Amino acid sequence: MNQKTVLITGGNKGIGFESARQLGKMGFIILIGSRDQSKGLEAAASLKNENINAEAITLDVTDLDTIQSAANRIENQYGALDVLINNAGVSLDRGLPPSQLELAVLRNTYETNVFGMFSVTKAMLPLIKKSPAGRIVNLSSGLSSLTLNNDPESDAEKYGVNLLAYMSSKTAVNALTVLLAKELKDTPIKINSADPGFTATDLNGHTGYRTVEQGASIVVKLATLLNNGPTGGFFDENGVIPW
Repeated sequence: MNQKTVLITGGNKGIGFESARQLGKMGFIILIGSRDQSKGLEAAASLKNENINAEAITLDVTDLDTIQSAANRIENQYGALDVLINNAGVSLDRGLPPSQLELAVLRNTYETNVFGMFSVTKAMLPLIKKSPAGRIVNLSSGLSSLTLNNDPESDAEKYGVNLLAYMSSKTAVNALTVLLAKELKDTPIKINSADPGFTATDLNGHTGYRTVEQGASIVVKLATLLNNGPTGGFFDENGVIPW
């Protein structure tokens, strides 16, 4: 049986790298998508030291040329892509209230978190359709939940108030998940949003209280869904998250 391939954007560190490590231990061929070639190669080498089949692919989610080059390389080498994990993301708000946020911050956040994710997914979808059981995992956040943002008892209501750009970009990610799942409902492909929780990564200056091992668990679960698994949903390790 051929090994399954997984492309992880921003896979050279944090939750992306830990997801790569866990999936690699399960026998996947790991394709580390990284905008910095040297960091991608370093991450792939680290995985190879754990006897994981890994390689680096230069991929900047805001650069259409690198996205298409990555898609061409995967097609030429493997013919198909089994799993896409849209992990790359930024958080640029710096705690400013919505009325003080600069438009450039909003635009730059969406450029990576929404437009970048859309561009990568669109480019890779023809390859995912060639897989007998394609999976797409979009990294979201509990802060994206409009329901939880209106719940005074939730972390989202507590932490999301001064994160307009990041929070709303992840809400848009969830919309992409839902609408693409509807488009692909008659195919074997399953696409879901994952909330890794408040995980200590570069994204938040390592202030999160969860480990990357914990954060990656739901990503790996959604990447390896069985054929009767859900699609078009939003999940953390405990189950469904409200929109």
